[in-house]
Amino acid sequence: MVSDRSLEVLRVIVQDYVASREPVGSKSIVERHAFGVSAATIRNDMALLEEEELIVAPHTSSGRVPTDKGYRVFVDQLADLRPLSGAQRQAIETFLGQSIDLDDVLARTVRLLSQLTHQVALVQYPTLTRSRVRHIELVPLAPRRLMTVFITDTGRVEQKLVDVSSDIDDVFLGELRTGLNATLSGLLLSDAAEKLTTIGEHFAPERREVVAQVARTLIGQTLENRQDRLLMAGAANLVRTEDDFDGSIFPVLEAIEEQVTLLKLFGEVDGDHHGVAVTIGRENAEFGLGQTSVLSSGYTSSGGGIARLGVLGPTRMDYSNNMAAVRAVARYLTRLLGDE
Repeated sequence: MVSDRSLEVLRVIVQDYVASREPVGSKSIVERHAFGVSAATIRNDMALLEEEELIVAPHTSSGRVPTDKGYRVFVDQLADLRPLSGAQRQAIETFLGQSIDLDDVLARTVRLLSQLTHQVALVQYPTLTRSRVRHIELVPLAPRRLMTVFITDTGRVEQKLVDVSSDIDDVFLGELRTGLNATLSGLLLSDAAEKLTTIGEHFAPERREVVAQVARTLIGQTLENRQDRLLMAGAANLVRTEDDFDGSIFPVLEAIEEQVTLLKLFGEVDGDHHGVAVTIGRENAEFGLGQTSVLSSGYTSSGGGIARLGVLGPTRMDYSNNMAAVRAVARYLTRLLGDE
């Protein structure tokens, strides 16, 4: 069994190694931390940690570095989620509060999270299987060209151009707009797509071809809204930590480009008592990310859709700070989207 003091030794090894990227020896622990025991005693604690495969010597006669298992014990038992500073909280509220729609707020979210953590930031669009149609707008651009604006109750806005086969006057445009909203408003996206297939039946025969052309565009927009998607920012941070990866970082870059892989990873994790899920090193191997850690938390949109956001980086990362940042941004995003 690992003693309480040995766990404290593990804590300082993780913290010092994350800060310096240099293997940590017993002498530096005694000099930097107030354990009140000799270097020989610390060496005995380190030997016990090594037996438990929590730390390892990367080179002969060197200090020790944490293993994936050591990081796991640190996260589960030792990590102290330091609260964000007042300036950091203000930055979150100010930066995200300036968003104009869902696309903008999520783009701002990954940029902000990447800046707070110095890692790759990821945010999943809200799961939209439960999303509903809020409003359909039709904007005339030319006698035979329209812009369809599709708005969901989660704040998602999709715009598409559609060319139709005959002129649309203002009266017909108003009738079509009114008919679409009367039929679709409040419906689940799947139900809206089904309704659109027969909406032309409510219009005069000479209008049905144009209505069908608009309906096909809107069906495409409902399907796009139902797809899971990720936004990403901060990939350059991986390059800055390239020395933390064995060999090349290109396999990691290739893996994070596969959105399906990351969405699957997000879908298989659950938050801990801090509300943040952490998968470390080998736990991510099946996703091609065996040398990375992924920290994520869930957020909720106004339509009830649940999605995740988080950060990805090398296993040598500041878990306490990054977990606190992920949790804080997720909570603020939930409040922001709920208010909207």
